[in-house]
Amino acid sequence: MSKGYSLNHINELSGGDQEFAAVLVQTFLEEIPPDLENMVEAVKSDNPGLAYQYAHKMKPNLQLFDIDLLSQIKQVEAWAKTDKSKSEILPTIDHIVLTVNAAIEDLKSDFQ
Repeated sequence: MSKGYSLNHINELSGGDQEFAAVLVQTFLEEIPPDLENMVEAVKSDNPGLAYQYAHKMKPNLQLFDIDLLSQIKQVEAWAKTDKSKSEILPTIDHIVLTVNAAIEDLKSDFQ
């Protein structure tokens, strides 16, 4: 079964230093869940500016762990700059939540 993440960039960045890699994983596990929740809440409360901020903030961490959501994050950022209703972005938000939560579960089982 494939993982919802990859450590390729982490290993490259850490130079094989497992302690440093573990710190990056722990930081991800501490920061991403509240950011994800806040982005979802911002969309639900029709606050596109705040949704944009959280989507933008999560983007580098998602890329660092090879969580393939760049196009969906960009969709949230683009939506935030329009007057479109939140119903148009909700399927994308749902996909992001499912994908990120799967990666979080995989990381937890592998590192904790």
